[in-house]
Amino acid sequence: FGFIEIGTVTPVGQPGNEKPRLFRLPKDEALINRMGFNNGGSKAAAARLKKRRSKIIVGGNIGKNKVTPNEDALSDYVKCFDDLFDVVDYFAVNVSSPNTPGLRALQDKEPLLHLLLTLQQRNLSKGNPKPILLKIAPDLTNGQLDDIIQIVAESGIAGVIATNTTIERAPLISSAAEIAACGAGGLS
Repeated sequence: FGFIEIGTVTPVGQPGNEKPRLFRLPKDEALINRMGFNNGGSKAAAARLKKRRSKIIVGGNIGKNKVTPNEDALSDYVKCFDDLFDVVDYFAVNVSSPNTPGLRALQDKEPLLHLLLTLQQRNLSKGNPKPILLKIAPDLTNGQLDDIIQIVAESGIAGVIATNTTIERAPLISSAAEIAACGAGGLS
């Protein structure tokens, strides 16, 4: 592998969504997942990464805890950013998972610009800045994509990861019953 991306990491560990949370659709060669950012928290991730001996590039995919309201999300991202800064090579800012309630609202222009400007300012103040990438949803409208382009340019982040999983089900050939049995989640 050329690199490994860990996460999504949240400031406080959380168990993720109830199991089962991963479903296969063999006819479509697809998966539906609703993992829910199951992880041990940013301090635990940093402690494990400090022990690594490999020189492989490691990215830290960061997000907010499920119980954190969107108006407090910035503090979750900053905590993850600070905890992981010395042990990762780049950051993926995840505001696009369909499996954390309300998370995709953080892709709206004002909250997203504020989040990325804050992280980039913190990044540049460290003296050895890391690339910051924004992970976006494939379900954005053209207007939202125009906003994303403007936000990326204005914030000065390194780039975009296109894309996370989709909530769209139209292209699937599996039966409606099979798809319904999987329930909510992101389609790969």
